[in-house]
Amino acid sequence: MKISLKTIPHIANKIAIDLNKSGVVTMTKGLEPIAKEAQKILENDIKQEMALEEKTHQICEANEEQIEFNLVDERQLFFMIKKKLAPEFGIILNYEERYSDLSHKILDELYEEDLIHFDVTENRIKNIIYNSIASFVTEASALDNIIMEKIKTYKKRYIPGTDEFDILYEKLYKEELIRRGME
Repeated sequence: MKISLKTIPHIANKIAIDLNKSGVVTMTKGLEPIAKEAQKILENDIKQEMALEEKTHQICEANEEQIEFNLVDERQLFFMIKKKLAPEFGIILNYEERYSDLSHKILDELYEEDLIHFDVTENRIKNIIYNSIASFVTEASALDNIIMEKIKTYKKRYIPGTDEFDILYEKLYKEELIRRGME
């Protein structure tokens, strides 16, 4: 599953909480600065991917006539162009490799900013961060299904994409994260 800008604060909080719970990290300034640094790195990565996708859309739109004439599968073409341009934007498309790379960047930043101290290997800390990201992404899909089912049980109909729906969804999402100890 793809990380979205909306989920980044939650992932960053989970990273901070998991590092704190690990028992192998000493936090010099508390949870919040760690979450902020993680959030900054994750947001930068997502914004780079958004720029990559925008460039890919521009290429597809510029060649729309040829695409239609040759009956090309637009989704497959989009992915092929995105794959070709990804190195130029510094984006890793394989999610496992990408989460590993992000984990390493977050660890480096936390260490450089003197936000954490540890007496174990860097790899162990990186794995905690990686597992935070990967487990959040896995659980986010399940959370989405649970929240959508809850919204369907309401007497009032909420239409996805409306402000009212988004507010309710975010409220239920946060409640579920807190209930699961992820926030």
